[in-house]
Amino acid sequence: MPAPSPRLLLSLLLGLAGCDQSPHFTQAEPGEALSAGSATVFKFDHNAFSLPAANLPPSRRLDFSVGNSFFRNPWVIAPATTTARDGLGPLFNTNACQNCHIKDGRGHPPGPDAVSAASMLVRLSLPAGSEHAAIIERLGVLAEPTYGGQLQDMANPGIAPEGKVRVNYSRQIVSFTDGHSVELRRPTLEISKLGYGPLHPDTRFSARIAPPMIGLGLLEAIPEAAIMANADPHDSDGDGISGRANRVWDAALEQTVLGRFGWKAGQPTLNQQNAHAFAGDMGLTSSLVAADDCTSAQSDCRSANHGGEAEVSDGILASVLFYSRNLGVPARRDVEAPEVLAGKGLFHQAGCQRCHTPQFTTASDAAEPELANQPIRPYSDLLLHDMGEGLADDRAEFLATGREWRTPPLWGIGLTEAVSGHTQFLHDGRARNLLEAILWHGGEAETAKQKVLTFSADQRAALLAFLNSL
Repeated sequence: MPAPSPRLLLSLLLGLAGCDQSPHFTQAEPGEALSAGSATVFKFDHNAFSLPAANLPPSRRLDFSVGNSFFRNPWVIAPATTTARDGLGPLFNTNACQNCHIKDGRGHPPGPDAVSAASMLVRLSLPAGSEHAAIIERLGVLAEPTYGGQLQDMANPGIAPEGKVRVNYSRQIVSFTDGHSVELRRPTLEISKLGYGPLHPDTRFSARIAPPMIGLGLLEAIPEAAIMANADPHDSDGDGISGRANRVWDAALEQTVLGRFGWKAGQPTLNQQNAHAFAGDMGLTSSLVAADDCTSAQSDCRSANHGGEAEVSDGILASVLFYSRNLGVPARRDVEAPEVLAGKGLFHQAGCQRCHTPQFTTASDAAEPELANQPIRPYSDLLLHDMGEGLADDRAEFLATGREWRTPPLWGIGLTEAVSGHTQFLHDGRARNLLEAILWHGGEAETAKQKVLTFSADQRAALLAFLNSL
């Protein structure tokens, strides 16, 4: 599509000025290009998500490199000469963190000929009743009795994998007011070659691709009060947006706290998120998650060599935590470009910023000094929102319903193709580009989507230019 002319861009900007409650952006805000404050990095190629935060001093970059090695390098089956990285499995999805978070970026659904789902996993659970309240308080879900809470499609030799995952798609058309149409694909999971008998007939499934790793320490450093200031669970202001906090179990504190991480904000801290990924994705235990995902029905899994207690030592867990806290967020590009400014105005005109909150300031007592007092622009409120039936997975998680998802941060989204080699978005990768991702929005975002559907071709191009600048 050719770039809009300067005269057309001017008309777009002037048109926005006449819209009710629509800001008129003629220049970038001070510091707007610095998505992560002084932690912002300036690299925009396939390594853009893999750099230490810019304000991490040289004396601490060795710690970052050590964490990177445990994140990047594969784990092996026990016993092995590589005792620091042995204990893989017996059931697992991958053998290295980097295999899911490709170049520290976004995963994708498996292709038709894929041997494994690799950077996409499938969550499993059963509907829970009041009699399961104690389980839900601690675990968030009622696991499927034979296969646990996550389907693992790979296994050590001599042990049956749990099953194989294939994604099939049906098609539907969405049309804009000007007649432009977009084909959306709706995924359906096909689970085959089950290794331990049939799944429970009431099993709920939820496909999840690996999200980008950038800026996670900064998200963890946002004060809880700042997040809760945007919550409006009863839609008291009547704007149709009712963000809710998820309240989840913190294993270290042994209490229920605010959830921040995961597609449904089901994890409270980055350390606990990492520990559960080690256990669920690679079958590796730690002091936070002392048992892997072998169920009582999987006797060969339970009797296999697990590599000893706490296969991920506290030292390794701390190294990976330091690494994942301090991955830098790339700077925005072209923030002064007229088309990007026009797209920013359209983003606000549609009301997207009501969930994708542009800016926070991190706490002064952040876990790492480099993370403290940073003005950041993640474009997320970290709250749960009802996204409508089209995106529903019908799978509750702690307080999150089967229609609710945490608002994903948008920073870095325009570099997805450069980093990960694809442009597949949303929790299951169904959207093949950003426009498709917008058109899947429903529920609380339905009004915003309907406004976008009235945008002309040039307005659509401007909106996408803004998103790709993030």
